[in-house]
Amino acid sequence: MKICVYGASSTIIDKKYITAGEKLGEEIATRGHSLVFGGGKNGMMGAAARGVKQKGGKVLGISPVLFKGDGVLFEECDELIFTDTMRQRKALLEDSSDGFIITPGSVGTFEEFFEVFCLKQLNYLNKPIVVFNLYGYYDEILAMLKKTVSENFMSEKSNRLYIVTDDIKTALDYIENYHETVPELSELKNIEEK
Repeated sequence: MKICVYGASSTIIDKKYITAGEKLGEEIATRGHSLVFGGGKNGMMGAAARGVKQKGGKVLGISPVLFKGDGVLFEECDELIFTDTMRQRKALLEDSSDGFIITPGSVGTFEEFFEVFCLKQLNYLNKPIVVFNLYGYYDEILAMLKKTVSENFMSEKSNRLYIVTDDIKTALDYIENYHETVPELSELKNIEEK
């Protein structure tokens, strides 16, 4: 399988995140899967890529041409694809992957999560999504999504379109065994028929 890992590119995040990212990458490769990611050498992106390579796995990086020659890209990618725009990059990441793991990150990672979440909600995509909630990093966003349901802005069924875990085995087991059917759009829309 090709597993997409979204995550931070920051060079100054706590080492505990980097260690977890490397372990995630190692387990992806150990299970015989390959990594699809944004191409960065730092942060959670670089950690996952290093972990995969340490265990002999394959790595596909997809980066906007903006970062070419900037010294921020992972140099050991088996393949590195450049796009003209971030929008094209996201589309290629989505199309090239069998499942998604959202590791801790910033606004780019949030956007990537919400894009695949929204696409799945609209039935444009039916692939497993895992929020890898290391050290409770995503607790506030998850609380906001619960509030979105409690305030009737979104159906409760929408929050079943992804799983939340801080356990690598659980994350990869879910992706490997995924066979769920996304509910019909009418079930996910929070609109009462008149």
